[in-house]
Amino acid sequence: MPKKVSRRSFLKSAFGSLFAAVGIGGGGYYYAREIEPKRLEITHHQISHKAIPPSFNDFKIVQFSDTHLGFQYDLHQFKTLAKKINQLEPDVIFFTGDLMDEPNKYQEANQIIPFLEELRAPFGKFAIYGNHDHGGYGSDIYKSIMEQANFSLLLNSQQRIKLLDGSSIYVIGIDDAMLGSPDIQTAINGIPSDSFKILLSHAPDLADGASAFNIQLQLSGHSHGGQIKIPFAGALVKPPFAENYHEGFYKIGNTPLTLYVNRGIGTTRLPFRFLSRPELTVFTLASK
Repeated sequence: MPKKVSRRSFLKSAFGSLFAAVGIGGGGYYYAREIEPKRLEITHHQISHKAIPPSFNDFKIVQFSDTHLGFQYDLHQFKTLAKKINQLEPDVIFFTGDLMDEPNKYQEANQIIPFLEELRAPFGKFAIYGNHDHGGYGSDIYKSIMEQANFSLLLNSQQRIKLLDGSSIYVIGIDDAMLGSPDIQTAINGIPSDSFKILLSHAPDLADGASAFNIQLQLSGHSHGGQIKIPFAGALVKPPFAENYHEGFYKIGNTPLTLYVNRGIGTTRLPFRFLSRPELTVFTLASK
């Protein structure tokens, strides 16, 4: 039997949808194009797990993603972002893909390097490929930029992050799902099973497969948090491999794997953000 909808609920829903439509059509257009894309939000989260060694308590990770330089985001904004990241004093920095919107058409690629190089993290700076990093024959351009900026570019590979007392965690990076060849099995080979493992995957939906590999944390981007969200309708932009998971925390599988999807910094295709502010994420580790 269909559920009855009260007159009050119906009117609330109707007026909410009408308000959203009018807002987007008028002042909302200006807000979504000129204001919200510049309203960076810095979110803070604690990651607690029994596999995290006690010496990693308060170890700070900063994740940024999806800058899409050249579309709506420019070098001046990127320089400001780099300063904000350094002010957070991260122990390690993760970039989860899509640096430039069209790498082979971006004329200021070499000017990105100094800003990336200035980023400071005593235990390393790590990056992976996003679909835009491969697109437009951009794979080699992106690789060159990140390596010159002293980022470790992980391509179906891993790196151990080790403290002075010998304790360690592992960061694993896989290729992009849309235009690359992600291989978690190859990337994870040789890592002790009881280690705390962080997977960097541009595509969040790969978490379903990653949950079978005893990985505790996956950090992703790609979705832009839906980029445009409409009340009662939710996210409008859900690209391939970000259709199931598009923003924030998820628990996946029996282990379980914790997935976090960062909303990204820039925009693509549509120069708008609405109810999906750009995001810089800070994670602090805690031994459980």
